[in-house]
Amino acid sequence: MFKLISTLLRGGAYDAEQAFADRNAVPLLAQQIRDAAQSIQSARRSVAIAIAQNEQERAQHATIVSRIDDLETRAAAALAKGNEALAREGAEAIAYLEAERDQSEKAQAQFTTAIGKLKGIVRISEMRLQELQRGERLARATEETQKLDVVVAGTGLATLDDAEETLARLRIRQNQNEITASALKAMETSTVPAGIIEKLANAGYGAPLRSSADDVLARLRSRINPAA
Repeated sequence: MFKLISTLLRGGAYDAEQAFADRNAVPLLAQQIRDAAQSIQSARRSVAIAIAQNEQERAQHATIVSRIDDLETRAAAALAKGNEALAREGAEAIAYLEAERDQSEKAQAQFTTAIGKLKGIVRISEMRLQELQRGERLARATEETQKLDVVVAGTGLATLDDAEETLARLRIRQNQNEITASALKAMETSTVPAGIIEKLANAGYGAPLRSSADDVLARLRSRINPAA
């Protein structure tokens, strides 16, 4: 019995944990991405440090090789002059430096291999991070859209309907106001003598009240060709 209750409690705790994670999936994803970005940045620094150490190893290797060459030249000169004891000391120093040279070459090879692997890991991790960042942006946009869908499907739908009805009534009222204004203007012009004169002139009865484009062109032509 106790085992059964313990199992149920653990199952309930797991379900609660999963439900909490689902409700907070987007902020959880964002934090995980930030943590991953920091890890990748640390890996970049590690690669940079390894490269710098390898460069130091190469410089040290070059110094060792240069010393070996110099000692070989000097030891050979001492041997040629019969100073075998001094030549032996030089040979011992050369043997010691050659051992250091070999160790340095092994270290460089290890550095080169490790750096290549680290660069590959960082490169792949950066690509995965970029994909995750794009996914996070899409997830945020989808979540906001789904929230809007929920609002529209609920009380928001009624609000949209009310707003559309209000807009329709507003347009009807504005149209009525325009019609009324036009009618009032027509009534004003019909009762004023100046308005009647304008109507008659526009209908072609009597002299026009204003020059037409043809009249202006004719006047301009007469200025250009007075004799015409």
